[in-house]
Amino acid sequence: MSNKVLIISNANELVRLQPERVVYVKSDGNYSTMVLHDKTEQVFTMNLAQCQQMMEEQLGKEAMTFIRLGKQLIVNRAYIFKINPNKQQLYMSNSEVNIALELQASKEALKQLKALIESETGKEGKL
Repeated sequence: MSNKVLIISNANELVRLQPERVVYVKSDGNYSTMVLHDKTEQVFTMNLAQCQQMMEEQLGKEAMTFIRLGKQLIVNRAYIFKINPNKQQLYMSNSEVNIALELQASKEALKQLKALIESETGKEGKL
């Protein structure tokens, strides 16, 4: 478990959370929705680039846990369960918590994600 925390603050509120609780961040223009491991959501008035920069500044090397997928999505690699580029589906799950989330992403972004994970693992266990 990380000893670092993400602190997201604006004029109205401050949210402090452990980065390993973040499953993914999805952007819709100037708003980003952070989905946590218990399926709760936190909405912030920042675009995805600002969110990514904030994570990198606050988490340092630990920010590498998060992978940007295209223009609208940042995912926590610890929750990646299944990638299906042909169906444009990404399944997020974790054995420690009872969640299963299905996300949509472009075929190209998912192909790149699949190749990245394969290269990191040396293609062990390839079917």
